[in-house]
Amino acid sequence: MSTERGPMVDIRGVHKSFGPLEVLRGVDLQVRAGEVTVILGPSGSGKSTLLRSINHLERLNRGYVSIDGELIGYRRSGNKLHELKERDVLKQRTHIGFVFQNFNLFPHLTVVENVIEAPVSALGRTRRAALEQADVLLTRVGLADKADAYPRQLSGGQQQRVAIARALALEPKVLLFDEPTSALDPELVGEVLDVLKDLARTGTTMIVVTHEVGFAREVADTVVFMDDGLVVEAGRPSDVLDAPRHERTRAFLSKVL
Repeated sequence: MSTERGPMVDIRGVHKSFGPLEVLRGVDLQVRAGEVTVILGPSGSGKSTLLRSINHLERLNRGYVSIDGELIGYRRSGNKLHELKERDVLKQRTHIGFVFQNFNLFPHLTVVENVIEAPVSALGRTRRAALEQADVLLTRVGLADKADAYPRQLSGGQQQRVAIARALALEPKVLLFDEPTSALDPELVGEVLDVLKDLARTGTTMIVVTHEVGFAREVADTVVFMDDGLVVEAGRPSDVLDAPRHERTRAFLSKVL
């Protein structure tokens, strides 16, 4: 009997339109457990919409996404897909960490309260257990001394590191990052990328949308170049970044490298 596991994230034939605007035009992408996939591409290429489709923040027009073998947002009945109720989708999202561009911390909660909120409310953990875990996670992202601070008292880089700790608190199967450094001042970018590099070293399954080509080269197992709602090419960083096969990839990289 084969012990070969399927991909952790399996994206098949995903289409997404907003009115007449077709943003995703049949995206196929597979991510294996413990690997880091970095998605590059120009603005408007569909990168962020793809991420939001993975955890069903965007409903698909066609195609499907599964994580660890489970369909996200739908259940299959024969050849038909039926959309799940919102509460069931919310339950699925506890397995999918999402770190947004603009941190999205609760401003009225302290750092530690931001981190424990979801484990207590969504997973039913005791407050004590959640606090113990939060202490470990805040130490991991270098912010143990900021547990009682409020988001407004932190730099952008510190806020984003809290957002990463908050995503990790749910012990997700996959972490999604939507341009996690693009809202930061240049001198703060490194501290956030260092946390992502640490996560990559410890075998966290990650999909990162970013413009940081150096990060992609150093950390990614797979680099994906998207343009006009499609995956134009995907492969090892050395292949896609140093010897791209497609003219569109070459044109994009000539502008950002």
